[in-house]
Amino acid sequence: MSAVIHLQALGLTEYEARAYTALLALGRAVPARVARQAGIPRPKIYETLERLEGRGLAAKVGQNPLEYAPLSAREYLARARRSFDDRLGALDRDLSRLAPDPAPEAVYHLYGEAAIRSLCEDLTLNARRSLFMAGEPSFAADLERLAPRGVELHRTHLAGLPSIAAVGQHAFLLTRDGEAALIAHFIAEDGVGQAHGVHTHNPVIIHLIEGYVNLAAHQVTSAHPAGHLEDQTR
Repeated sequence: MSAVIHLQALGLTEYEARAYTALLALGRAVPARVARQAGIPRPKIYETLERLEGRGLAAKVGQNPLEYAPLSAREYLARARRSFDDRLGALDRDLSRLAPDPAPEAVYHLYGEAAIRSLCEDLTLNARRSLFMAGEPSFAADLERLAPRGVELHRTHLAGLPSIAAVGQHAFLLTRDGEAALIAHFIAEDGVGQAHGVHTHNPVIIHLIEGYVNLAAHQVTSAHPAGHLEDQTR
């Protein structure tokens, strides 16, 4: 059962997860019935239910006979989410002390189409305000579908401008929130070589790419009044 697997991922033991899902199905029940429903050995069910009670997932609702009822899964998930966020915050602080953020002018090289596409997808999924992209239309369309709601999207073809790719290569440009940028060169289907690119947080490069995308959009619009630029907020 997928719920049991997910509960175990949140820290419950297998028996605890199975007992809790059984309680949710039963509503309230004596331990023996919970054990039968969950497939837990009778000698283990009492300590399992007591641990669930300690976690705030179950409560005793009677003594004669002894019965247990499930408590709100939503409240448990809210507590788990807060705990996870607290752990992430603590980890972020600890890692920051161990290794400071890279200098914004740093440029990281990428090799291979899979690595480039994966980073483009990550940048798109983490966008909060804006995305500028230009280049391969099918890839740009795939990324557009990943863009979160509310993100301002600027997408165009690279046309009417000096090429930034060698013969047999297709350039692709992407910036996210004015904070990160990627310049990639994909290899044509019958071309030779390996896809490569660079990833940077350098504000100068980011600004240049956004300007290049806007200029490409302007050139396309001037040549075709109907326009090929897709400016929208998702």
